[in-house]
Amino acid sequence: MSNRKQRLELTWIGKDERPRLEPRVLLEDSDKSYHAKARVTGHDIFDNLLIFGDNLLALKALEQEFAGKVKCVFIDPPYNTGSAFTHYDDGVEHSIWLSLMRDRLELIKRLLSEDGSIWITIDDNEAHYLKVLCDEIFGRSCFVTSIIWEKADSPRNSARQFSNDHDYILVFSKNPDWSPQRLPRTEESDSIYSNPDDDPRGVWLPGDPYANKPYSKGLYTMKGPTGREFKPPPGRFWRVSEEKLRELDSDGRVWWGPTGEARPSIKRYLNEVSDLVPRTLWHKQDVGSNRTSKNEMRALFPGDESFTTPKPEKLLERLLRIATQTGDVVLDSFAGSGTTGAVAQKMGRRWIMIELGNHCHTHIIPCLKKVIDGEDSGGVTDVTAWKGGGGFRYYRLAPSLLEKDEWGNWVISKEFDAAKLSQAVCKLMGFVYQPDETCYWIQGRSSETDFIYVTTQNLTHQQLAAISEEVGEERTLLVCCKAFRANADAFPNLTIKKIPQAVLRKCEWSHDDYSLNVANLPQAPRDTETPDNAFLTGKAHKKRSNGKDALQNDLFTQEVGK
Repeated sequence: MSNRKQRLELTWIGKDERPRLEPRVLLEDSDKSYHAKARVTGHDIFDNLLIFGDNLLALKALEQEFAGKVKCVFIDPPYNTGSAFTHYDDGVEHSIWLSLMRDRLELIKRLLSEDGSIWITIDDNEAHYLKVLCDEIFGRSCFVTSIIWEKADSPRNSARQFSNDHDYILVFSKNPDWSPQRLPRTEESDSIYSNPDDDPRGVWLPGDPYANKPYSKGLYTMKGPTGREFKPPPGRFWRVSEEKLRELDSDGRVWWGPTGEARPSIKRYLNEVSDLVPRTLWHKQDVGSNRTSKNEMRALFPGDESFTTPKPEKLLERLLRIATQTGDVVLDSFAGSGTTGAVAQKMGRRWIMIELGNHCHTHIIPCLKKVIDGEDSGGVTDVTAWKGGGGFRYYRLAPSLLEKDEWGNWVISKEFDAAKLSQAVCKLMGFVYQPDETCYWIQGRSSETDFIYVTTQNLTHQQLAAISEEVGEERTLLVCCKAFRANADAFPNLTIKKIPQAVLRKCEWSHDDYSLNVANLPQAPRDTETPDNAFLTGKAHKKRSNGKDALQNDLFTQEVGK
């Protein structure tokens, strides 16, 4: 048997095809931005972002400013139930869905802070494939848990096999040592504590004195108040040493039962226990169900049934309480009805939402306005003691920097004025856009001594010489211009590039939609004898009866050795 280490890798048709994304500029539309008319508290947050546009391009647009700054990402992506793929078989739709998710998750990982986490709602159609995909992107050691959310209020008797009562929430962290916030204690969790012996220290819970872990001092015999002797059951040990147990007993922290004849229990006092460790089963009575969220939407938009499966606010409230603290940045790149932003606003978190659909304007903005104005009384408003305040800025993606002219040549888009052009080229070249008010040639910087100047002028030797002299020996400048008439090597502190030639190969231009669109896809080759589940790679199927079988096996399986 080979000693070669192997790892499982998820493969699919088109996995190696990756988009070359253009880092677009974000343009604010102040008419759609919205802020409270007055401050409600001293901690109101006004710089939240609502971005209208393709979410893959929007994530790329956020990368320069927000890389490593997002504390929590919550996404509710398309579940790939088949409704979006009327004319195509499962193999094709599955591959498209995996590529869509892979491209977005890779960008999201770069946006996450070192102590950040991502939470993804999903159902059985893709949950297990998504888990393997996330293992590849974030690393298996960064898998935190799979939460079960009870989404249904009642069984669906029309189901052919099983009534589906739950969804999953997959949780991954940026780093393996991520720690969740604990949840506040509830009346239910405290109700199991009592005080049968009127202990002045308050209510307590009896704790098991035995443990399975071997303990060198854990095999003694303990005598109780009535003289009855106790020792651990076979294979178990006392949790503490005899000396420690007697010390606890003398302090009244050991319970021997009402008559002193019972097995000793170590008291755990309510006033000494911490908040609750999050559990992986989330019941509808605690975080709401699909019915809860539909009712929340109906209260905001009476008679509107646009969203069939929105997420309840209590679900988001618990999630954000575990994953974030006040002031942290929360991102939702599949904003849908806008619940994430509404809950984050009420909880004092900064948020970024991305949505391409028109419901960004018909639902999300009106919903957020009600939250900001303190007119949303539903959801977690009471739990968070929300009174309104704060605001958000609305952005749309700028058009592609380059477009083709009537002869098929790539030219700078007519929609770009000098300021927008400078901002776009800064992003493309990896510079932060920071125009200097006094020095015209400083439009962005990559460090304290490295700058960029963008212009549509044709620069002469004399102009470049004057700029070079101003830059000086201690600084460097990247000059991006339409054309220049000079020896580019004549100025050691200048790097001179022509636009658009300098950026033509950097990315795909005039590509505005990376959403789930299968309208023009070809039918994938298909072998009816090859099982659809042959995409989890390990040992490849041995059937090689003809070339067609071999090709299909290569499309869906791959053995990867380290």
